[in-house]
Amino acid sequence: MATQAHSLSYAGCNFLRQRLVLSTLSGRPVKIRKIRARDDNPGLRDFEASFIRLLDKITNGSRIEINQTGTTLYYQPGLLYGGSVEHDCSVLRSIGYYLESLLCLAPFMKHPLRIVLRGVTNDQTDPSVDVLKATALPLLKQFGIDGESFELKIVRRGMPPGGGGEVFFSCPVRKVLKPIQLTDPGKIKRIRGMAYSVRVSPQMANRIVDSARSILNKFIPDIYIYTDHMKGVNSGKSPGFGLSLVAETTNGTFLSAELASNPQGQGTAVLPEDVGRNCARLLLEEIYRYLCLQGGCVDSTNQSLALLLMTLGQQDVSKVLLGPLSPYTIEFLRHLKSFFQIMFKIETRPCGEELKGGDKVLMTCVGIGFSNLSKTLK
Repeated sequence: MATQAHSLSYAGCNFLRQRLVLSTLSGRPVKIRKIRARDDNPGLRDFEASFIRLLDKITNGSRIEINQTGTTLYYQPGLLYGGSVEHDCSVLRSIGYYLESLLCLAPFMKHPLRIVLRGVTNDQTDPSVDVLKATALPLLKQFGIDGESFELKIVRRGMPPGGGGEVFFSCPVRKVLKPIQLTDPGKIKRIRGMAYSVRVSPQMANRIVDSARSILNKFIPDIYIYTDHMKGVNSGKSPGFGLSLVAETTNGTFLSAELASNPQGQGTAVLPEDVGRNCARLLLEEIYRYLCLQGGCVDSTNQSLALLLMTLGQQDVSKVLLGPLSPYTIEFLRHLKSFFQIMFKIETRPCGEELKGGDKVLMTCVGIGFSNLSKTLK
């Protein structure tokens, strides 16, 4: 097999995870050179090394070589094995950083994946576990990935910098994926949310809910925001609080926004009222920008996941309507072409006369007919 060779600058290291995931799915070895070679602290970061160890745990027969300075990585993927796995994630990044990749790989394991991840569940950098549970899991169900064993549960919450959270994720395996046609986002019908607090007063979560509802109640009546206050060992090692909101449309589109307090000892202290109000405004901005202006059926967090599953689907036409493509998604499209030799047809859909905004993007492709050869038929 031909080896995919890449050179990574400091900025390009944001896409290392993309290459490793696509290498694992395609079975093509990848060699990545000059990882932050010009930086004051060259080489792989702790969270990237932790991600590589996670890939080694869920595969069988992977070969990983890293030079002494950590600036060159050679990865020859093994077979996706799955099974019961436990992994301690780096506290430098949220569990969402690792979970996003597991959502891409889990349906194609030999055995159903049952994994326990430990670390930070909510931070200000990566998508939280709450948001991925509310937005990514329904998207996977559109492709036929569903069942009783399809579950994502927060056992313990962990805030930065100490972490201490624990998440359980299980996913059934599938032989093939269904093609999708997501071209109509629909209209907002309800809003759900989760206000959480750990190692602070339980009243913090209630104050967040009241301040968020004071803004959202002006627009829609069907609003329910749950409160989650964990105590003792379930509350992790650091104090904190936050809010995640998800808006659902009539056609099953999910738009999310989230906000968390500053980590202990970093930045200025924030009030729970500010977190609630600002998160509610972020959700309204996301709804206006994404539904009114661009009209996408998948929010920006899950664009790359939708495009990957469309690529791996049956040899049939799949279509999805997206808003503006993020830089991460644009780079992901380049990697899809490099690893799977597939290109998307990209059409811009101008907004109607009643809505003055940016153009929508209709992504169309024919799946490569990827089949999970490890799955035994019963």
